[in-house]
Amino acid sequence: MNRDMSDVTRTRNGRPVHHWRRDVVELAALFTAVAVADGVANLVGHGPDGPALLVVSALVLAATAGFHVWWARRPGHAPPVTDTDTGARPAVDATGQAGPDAQAPVAGGTPATLWRLRTTVRDEPGSLAALCSALAAHRVDILSLQTHPLADGTVDEFLLRGPGELTASEITRALARAGGTDTWIERADTHDLVDAPTRVLGLATRTALDAAELPLALRQLLGRCTIRSLPAHPVGGARRPETVPVEGVLEDTVMRLRAPEGGVITVERPYLPFTPTEFARARALVELDARLGPRIPHGQDVLTLPEGDAITVRRADTGDLEAAKAMHERCSARTLGLRYHGPVGDADRYLNHLLSPRFGRTLAVETASGRIVGLGHLLWDGDETEVALLIEDDWQRRGVGGELLSRLVGMAVEAGCESVYAVTQASNTGMVAAMRALGLPLDYQIEEGTLVITARLDAVAVAGRLSGAGEPGRTEAP
Repeated sequence: MNRDMSDVTRTRNGRPVHHWRRDVVELAALFTAVAVADGVANLVGHGPDGPALLVVSALVLAATAGFHVWWARRPGHAPPVTDTDTGARPAVDATGQAGPDAQAPVAGGTPATLWRLRTTVRDEPGSLAALCSALAAHRVDILSLQTHPLADGTVDEFLLRGPGELTASEITRALARAGGTDTWIERADTHDLVDAPTRVLGLATRTALDAAELPLALRQLLGRCTIRSLPAHPVGGARRPETVPVEGVLEDTVMRLRAPEGGVITVERPYLPFTPTEFARARALVELDARLGPRIPHGQDVLTLPEGDAITVRRADTGDLEAAKAMHERCSARTLGLRYHGPVGDADRYLNHLLSPRFGRTLAVETASGRIVGLGHLLWDGDETEVALLIEDDWQRRGVGGELLSRLVGMAVEAGCESVYAVTQASNTGMVAAMRALGLPLDYQIEEGTLVITARLDAVAVAGRLSGAGEPGRTEAP
């Protein structure tokens, strides 16, 4: 305290205040310097070794000056921090958001790596500063930061950019020494550069436009997770409907939410517990979907098949239930058996689930008279995606199935799915040919007479093969 007061009284109106003691010291130093100079001059001028002593003195002075220059320019362990420091710093503001300079190359232009990192620290002053210092010591920029308060600590979630040679284990070890626990890290990409509020608003917009987007929005909001929807009345009544309270349930790595139609949405992420903040965001997204009610986009495309028939391709929902049942009645038992892999009499029982936008997307093919002759389903199955087709017998082998499948796979690509799979039989040559016509890498697996074909949605192949799928104004189907 005395030192601080002393520092304050040494300045008055922006000018230093002089004291008589400082003047006495400076005057004494001046007389001492004059006396030493006079003694050296007498020794050099009257001594027998005067010239040699003068040369040695000059060498000593030169060496001392060189040492001083080296000492002043040597690299230190950390840059000095003063009130007038203008040295380069990572462009991160007080909230952890990266400024414009954060896009500069790391380590002299070497390739940088983006990381998503989450760690838990004690809820006390200085915990976050210790983490930031540990990252700065490894030349890691903090591009964004989110905090998730807990009862006994805080979960800090970072988006980082570090040198390309820096490994994930080196980062986690540095944070462990700085007090971080339960650290989780994975590679990120440029899509993660969008800040959290912008991402949440974008997901809410997608959900508001299409009810089928809810599972996809939850997956993008929470990262890698498995999402399953259990309807309020399961098909066949084999399982007793599960119930959850209106406010939902959070159990470490599993959250259960009341689905808009009365069922249950289960979200599971085994590798990383959910935080109350994430639970609140997911619940708000589901509540928004429930308030808006069932809805689908109303766009449609009119196409002309190679034989000259005009068809309309549009989204379908539960409002098309009766028309879909009528198509079932016109389909042969073989066609229904290939599609549903079970008793033909049970086919109608699946339609209400398949047409619900809560569980995926459905495309319908209509004739000029308004009769549905084909249905294509893109179904969210946990963390996988299934495609399924049903084409009325009289409209098979005319390009309808290929058109539907191409559009469904295009939707899967837009939804960020890594692959799609179709469950059929080896005798269903039409479905096998349609999958092969996609031009995508395929995996085949046969289990108890059932053929599962998985198409890997490679970005380059999809862009080249499906570039025209789903575009309005097309007048010819493949």
